[in-house]
Amino acid sequence: MIRFNVGQAFANCSGVSRRSFLTAGSAGIAGLSLPAILAQEALAGTRTGKKSLIVIHLDGGPPQMDLIDPKPFAPSELRSPFGPISTSVPGVQLTELMPQCAKIADKLVFLRSLVGSDGKHHAFQCQSGYGEKVLKSLGGRPALGCVVKHLLGKPDDEVPNFIDLMQGRPLVRNSARPGFLGISCKPFRPDISDIWKRELETGMKGELKRLGNDHKTELSLIHDLPVNRLDDRLELLKSVDRFKRDLDISGSMDAMDQFHQQAYKVLTSGAFARAMDIGAEDSAVVEHYTPQLASSGTKFYTSEGPDSLLKFMLARRLIEAGVRVVSVSLSDFDTHSDNNNRMRHLGPLFDHGFHALITDLESRGMLDDTMVLAWGEFGRTPKVNEKGGRDHWPSVSMGLMAGGGVPGGLVLGATDREAGKVTERPVPFCDVITTLYRKLGINPQSIIHDQTGRPHVLMSEGDSVPELV
Repeated sequence: MIRFNVGQAFANCSGVSRRSFLTAGSAGIAGLSLPAILAQEALAGTRTGKKSLIVIHLDGGPPQMDLIDPKPFAPSELRSPFGPISTSVPGVQLTELMPQCAKIADKLVFLRSLVGSDGKHHAFQCQSGYGEKVLKSLGGRPALGCVVKHLLGKPDDEVPNFIDLMQGRPLVRNSARPGFLGISCKPFRPDISDIWKRELETGMKGELKRLGNDHKTELSLIHDLPVNRLDDRLELLKSVDRFKRDLDISGSMDAMDQFHQQAYKVLTSGAFARAMDIGAEDSAVVEHYTPQLASSGTKFYTSEGPDSLLKFMLARRLIEAGVRVVSVSLSDFDTHSDNNNRMRHLGPLFDHGFHALITDLESRGMLDDTMVLAWGEFGRTPKVNEKGGRDHWPSVSMGLMAGGGVPGGLVLGATDREAGKVTERPVPFCDVITTLYRKLGINPQSIIHDQTGRPHVLMSEGDSVPELV
């Protein structure tokens, strides 16, 4: 059965376990309806590419020297305690926190020289390739997933083109934004906090209030409305939306009614619900994603545990169901204190999860058509602070890629002996985003229009990374 609960949240499917996350958000006067989440503006083209994308955001900014860029000859006061290990690619080393990825290094791309971060947690450059202030007066540049929704989506799609599973908490500060494309291109953002609950830092509670609805989840799980009442509730939802539109003097809701059919189809088709139901996954696959790690390091109070890697499995299920772009996150790499102990916990988690996802995709014959990118908003300082932590370091960021036809066993860029400065082949964030568009079948020089009708080149900054195309 599916539940619509006006003023709260809606959706539930009979036969889908407690762990299926079908829901669709608030329809109160101040809230947004499901169609606002699923809506997309006039199509700019058809499905020109078959590839899909999973983005894993390493929330907080991962320390490059502790993961993929070992520096055993750094000064002792700066040196990571995690020594280098060999990989399946001769001459390429990772740190000892990454033994599983070392085994499949021949399938991976190691981005050691990412540049262009502004050092802030909003991660705007990870989502769009642009800085946060670019076209800010118009709403800013749209995130890649929102552009995919805008250009490749269709009103009769049974699954959304872009699903954002960034964090299991109400604040999604570094989540995707639709920018100047407007609310019709917002990501489909389920609330997954009932399964992957993550504490919200005290300081962020005020930030959530300040940032507002653009940084909240819109979907949450409920369970008890019979499906034979769906049509009545849908009519009520339409009435509420018509009332909201009448109140909206800006006219931004004028075209919302046309998207109710898609909302209805997504909720009743079952495809989305089945994909979200991780309880239906084969137990052997669940075990594949579940690390059996010896207790080590310190789990920070905002960090996630081993079950968080099932989000990677969920991302695969969604891609399998036809979603084009899925974003997930792994927290908390913002190691301003006790970096070494916290990385003893986080490093092996990421290593296991990335390895599990890549090998799972490969075993299903999906890797050639599914790109996977893991990165964070910036790197971390070579210098260790007085709390034993490493602070924000926008000069160098790191990333890992695989799948979608990118060549394996490739190291892009190099840094100095402290992993603090790029010495070879700087790769801007915008170049990576440009490359992703091209591989998704979208011309980076496409013209897209903001809500005023003004044209913009999709990627006026950035060139494709030739090694990855």
